[in-house]
Amino acid sequence: MWARGIRGWLVGAATSLALCLWLGAGAAGAMGTTQPVFRAAWTSFPDYMDPQLSYTAEGWTAMYDTYIPLLTYRHASGKAGSEVIPGLAKALPRISDGDRTYTLFLRRGLRYSDGGPVRASDFRFAVERMFRLNSGGSPFYADIVGARSFAKRQRPHIGGIVTDDRSGKIIIHLIRPRATFTDELALPFAAPVPSTTPIRDQSWNPPPATGPYVIAESRPGQGWNYERNPEWRRDDGPRMPQIPAGHVGHIQVTVMRSGEAQVNRLIDGRLDWLFDPPPTDRMTELEAGAGGAQVRTEPTVSTYYFWMNTQRPPFDDLKVRQAINYAVDPEVLHDIYEEQLAPTHQILPPNMPGYRRFDLYPHSMATARRLIREADPSDRDITVWTDGESPNFEAGAYYQIVLRELGFHVHLKILGPDRYFEAIGNGRTPNLDTGFADWFEDYPHPNDFFEPLLATKPTPFYTNNFSRFVDPSLSRRVADLERGPRPIDEAAYAQLDRDYMKRAPIVPFGTRTLVASFSKAVDLRGFVWNPTFETDLTSLRFKHGAAAGK
Repeated sequence: MWARGIRGWLVGAATSLALCLWLGAGAAGAMGTTQPVFRAAWTSFPDYMDPQLSYTAEGWTAMYDTYIPLLTYRHASGKAGSEVIPGLAKALPRISDGDRTYTLFLRRGLRYSDGGPVRASDFRFAVERMFRLNSGGSPFYADIVGARSFAKRQRPHIGGIVTDDRSGKIIIHLIRPRATFTDELALPFAAPVPSTTPIRDQSWNPPPATGPYVIAESRPGQGWNYERNPEWRRDDGPRMPQIPAGHVGHIQVTVMRSGEAQVNRLIDGRLDWLFDPPPTDRMTELEAGAGGAQVRTEPTVSTYYFWMNTQRPPFDDLKVRQAINYAVDPEVLHDIYEEQLAPTHQILPPNMPGYRRFDLYPHSMATARRLIREADPSDRDITVWTDGESPNFEAGAYYQIVLRELGFHVHLKILGPDRYFEAIGNGRTPNLDTGFADWFEDYPHPNDFFEPLLATKPTPFYTNNFSRFVDPSLSRRVADLERGPRPIDEAAYAQLDRDYMKRAPIVPFGTRTLVASFSKAVDLRGFVWNPTFETDLTSLRFKHGAAAGK
């Protein structure tokens, strides 16, 4: 999935004033309740507040505890958090017919937060809705029988999904075995929503929830509020005992573009949690415990990289792409990211099965210049795309300097926060030459770093394959490995990593650690940082008596 959003655009003066007044007036009053409110600040709003559309860390963190798929990931940190467990389904799927048929049953008595029943047919509706919305997640489910034809005609139904609302039975037929399909059933894209949900972005009015929290109010660009799902626990006990119910009753999230303002409000007790890393010049202060602040530094399974559009000159030339790989110095980017990024020069990140460290392009400007001379590209006018968040912005500016040193004429295109990846993924966006990107794991399988980023044929409307790279022989190997049974063939994926880098479609430069900051009122015992969904809202809680003193 794409990583975190961007600090770029400033909200208008009136909106900023309104948000400041809202924060200063006291969260309890804003929420219309006297109960303690857990107050958070995020630098940017999620790409979408809609489970079938969202494909960023912001969105997935925001909706992990609101929209539960048939399967989900254990609410745990580290490796344990990568385990797939039953969600709305009673149990993990029964897999038959040569690993091409998945059979599941809904738990009985499930209801959405508005009181409506959760039906087996809602799963089919959610998958079809995802295709009708041209979601970036649809390629994960394209191997369902009938899905590709439905994507073209969008009628009448996807034949490979058979449901029975009376029994809660759901049968999914695949056209071929897909070793990652159990993982993909646990992604938010496939979370059931009521069949009355409109076929358009619902960020302003998110669908009713199935998880422990419901998004009670959403104000795109400004913030959103959570409340407990009234249907989550009843007198007869929890419906999904493996999923925690959470500790705080109300959570208020405010979008604040200024990291400085976020830190100031955390220190003086007007905020409880900062989703994004603080400005680098304030990090030492928070680590020292200013205002009782608490800092958690967490590893991620991620790859930060520069993409090059291989369908356009000059990056349709292999020598040019190899030259850029030699020219970019991951150690410089390590410094730009204030040592919160471990240098790398390959696609698979550490802690991903199949990772074997190598570097085909040790930094050498002399080699890069020689390759550019040999290629002698006729098109030297390049647009570099980056987002406005620091230090991603500085990474893009460094990349611009490197390309200029190689003799290119470079224009730096900076986009504001909430639609950067949507813009660079849209083939209709003009001047898509090269730029910044990053990728965080969707699920703990190396296929996730190859299929969506490099092996999926790009469409004119949207793609995660920002390099628009197509190599049929490598794509076939990705497909063959993905069809293979577990355990994962790590040696084959390690070789695939090297072979892709020989073609140099991207310039990987690091894997990230992230920082979450909390006020002195927060009890971090039992805090959960999930490897896919990051901060687990159900693990947030106040210290005994702390909230009352606010």
